[in-house]
Amino acid sequence: MNIHQIKIDFNVTPDIARYVFVYLIEGKNIYMIDSGVAGSEALIEEYLLSIGRNVSDIKSIFLTHAHPDHIGTAAYFKQKTGCKVYASEGERPWIEDIDKQFRERPIPNFYSLAGQSTPIDCIVKDGDSITLEDGITINVIETPGHSVDELSYIVDTYAFIGDAIPVKGDIPIYINPKQARESIRKIALLDNITTFYPAWDKAYTSHELQQKVSEALDIISAIDNAVSKALNEVGNGDFIEYVCSVLGNKHLLANPLFATTLKSHVPNQ
Repeated sequence: MNIHQIKIDFNVTPDIARYVFVYLIEGKNIYMIDSGVAGSEALIEEYLLSIGRNVSDIKSIFLTHAHPDHIGTAAYFKQKTGCKVYASEGERPWIEDIDKQFRERPIPNFYSLAGQSTPIDCIVKDGDSITLEDGITINVIETPGHSVDELSYIVDTYAFIGDAIPVKGDIPIYINPKQARESIRKIALLDNITTFYPAWDKAYTSHELQQKVSEALDIISAIDNAVSKALNEVGNGDFIEYVCSVLGNKHLLANPLFATTLKSHVPNQ
């Protein structure tokens, strides 16, 4: 079994450049973890050819969650290869109906990134274990917080953790800080994992993962403290601008996803 990491660059706006990693698990067949943004189909196909494989080798796509940079090519590869698409029940509505996702979570350039709605073949949940072929079994753990029902996948000594761990220096995006903390700690406690593969950072050794976990928990605590201070000082109406100032992140003031992160720290929201 081999693990392949494909970096996919994209732009949310002309001024906001991002990237995401798609992973290929290579055995007799190919199994994808997440699918990148729409428009990256050729890049993925070219990579397959570079390792002596073909797009027809793709048998399954396992989606960690429903955001556009994770689902963008899923419909294309499902239609082209007949591969099965796996996801959680909680993420299913936004994957199978991207119009619904856009109404509830509008972001710039959404449709160019999200591609097409994709029917889910198999709903998976925490504790599930799926044998892909002899010697390759994928185990499912729930790691919500960044999104409502995000999953992480474990294969042998490798863990694919999606966007579950906020990265220092990047935009912290999550919808539930309590769940985010719990998921981060759950990942930190996984036994016998040699390599952790996030979607928005390089691969981590087990030692590096512990440092990333500490940094991520500090990020959430700093935001929690800043929001509490803001609510006491300026009240609910103006707290986002105040928090951005306290955190030294005024450049994120107009970012709707960061605003959602901040609002998730407000009691009873």
